[in-house]
Amino acid sequence: MKVIQTKIKDLLIVEPDVFSDTRGWFLESHNKEKFRELGIDVNFIQDNHSFSKEKGTLRGMHIQNAPYTQSKLVRCTRGAILDVAVDLRKDSPTYKNYVAVELNEENKKQLFIPKNFAHGFLTLTDNVEIEYKVDNYYNKESERCIVYNDIDIGIEWGNDSPILLERDKNAPQLKDCDINF
Repeated sequence: MKVIQTKIKDLLIVEPDVFSDTRGWFLESHNKEKFRELGIDVNFIQDNHSFSKEKGTLRGMHIQNAPYTQSKLVRCTRGAILDVAVDLRKDSPTYKNYVAVELNEENKKQLFIPKNFAHGFLTLTDNVEIEYKVDNYYNKESERCIVYNDIDIGIEWGNDSPILLERDKNAPQLKDCDINF
């Protein structure tokens, strides 16, 4: 297993070891001890699975307020996504910076997103499935969204008319959001 540090401290790309033979392949998507040795010491408590049927579907940018902030380990098991994480740690030198990584069923990469980051993704193919682990339970009252095209962040999605839910389309700019961390 290999961990690649992105331009934002603590935001990591995880490349699992893939063992292939004539039958197919095998990988460990998570191994608590190996992750700890690689510097990811997180107690994941829930697995989530998401399906998006159409290319160009954008889900995000989502955040959980304290005390329900979440670290995530995201992987795409079918199709391809542009996975995006925005650093919202106000004391960070990379505050409001983002990283975008293509995750797909072929490269099997994963993105480890620490607490206090906004997260979203754009589907690059039809029939996309992602699975992600979180280290805190979802709390509806703590959920917040910032608009995917926030002018102060400037995410380059490569899609000018994504498929969005109204709540994501009409989410506030970061400067108008009541994020409490």
